Amino acid sequence: FLLWLGSLVWLLSLDISKITTLGLVAAVFVRTFLHTGLFITAHDAMHRTVIPQNRKLNDLIGAIATTSYALLSFQTLAQKHFLHHKNPASSEDPDFCEHQNYEHDRNASYWYLKFMEGYLDGKQLRVLLVGIICIFTVLSLGFHIAVENLVLFWILPILFSSIQLFYFGTFLPHRYLAQGYEDRHRARSSSYSVFWSFITCYHFGYHWEHHEYPHLPWYMLPTAKWK
Repeated sequence: FLLWLGSLVWLLSLDISKITTLGLVAAVFVRTFLHTGLFITAHDAMHRTVIPQNRKLNDLIGAIATTSYALLSFQTLAQKHFLHHKNPASSEDPDFCEHQNYEHDRNASYWYLKFMEGYLDGKQLRVLLVGIICIFTVLSLGFHIAVENLVLFWILPILFSSIQLFYFGTFLPHRYLAQGYEDRHRARSSSYSVFWSFITCYHFGYHWEHHEYPHLPWYMLPTAKWK
């Protein structure tokens, strides 16, 4: 969280005209990665693994993470996430895009749009849009932050992070394959090395292990995958 906040404050204050294109791409990549880390922290808080001994503090950290991520409700996300664990890859799973012929289940872009539609319902979408407008207004007019900086280092990381989380944490693990699912988790794991698993999505690609051992925080999933 400190890396996320510090990088945001620093990058919002920079004159991007003096940064190379490669530097901008690298900055957006790092911001996206750190932004995804906020959601991973919130996800662990949903499973009570951030501070297991103190539920109130654990949930407070989760709420801070989801609010910082995209002005989302921690409790609402937690309820939907537990439905996902209870009924993975089924019509009862809010993360799943189910069609009779599974045509769209193999289409990542269509599934992503349905996925986002489920999480950004009317109320949540209004909160997000109003929040973005207010933050833009305060930072651009009150603190003279360039709109370009806000778009590059705040808005784009939200979008790219949502795609990263969906693709590596939902689509690849839970997509329907011709041979069907192997067990009740209806999930499969990536075969990436520990390094690339971390880079792609904080080991969220070790998804079967997460469903089998939901009490493990993200940084311990490799021990379950490669034990």
